[in-house]
Amino acid sequence: MPQKIYGVDPSKEITAIMARDAIIECFYQAHCLESRAGGENKEFNRSYCRTVVKKAFEDAGGDFNNPDKKSIVGAMDYLADFFKSFRRQEIIKEHYNEIMSLVNKL
Repeated sequence: MPQKIYGVDPSKEITAIMARDAIIECFYQAHCLESRAGGENKEFNRSYCRTVVKKAFEDAGGDFNNPDKKSIVGAMDYLADFFKSFRRQEIIKEHYNEIMSLVNKL
């Protein structure tokens, strides 16, 4: 069985909602689980990550609730640019490419 990418099985059909949710999961794993409070405030952190990704869609001119390929890429570009001062560029590129492997299947 292929390894899932942020909860999404890349060997199956991918929807835009699945790709959007993979971005949220990626963000959660990269930024919230690493915090000291990651396990203590799991629901709060998941909600926070969802809010950040939703804002990225809005700032990129996309619709969080009805994403399409263009809005997903726009949100990813926004997040990658925003977090370049918090994470090494190699890490951002790795996560970006993982999500793009899903987006390219849309």
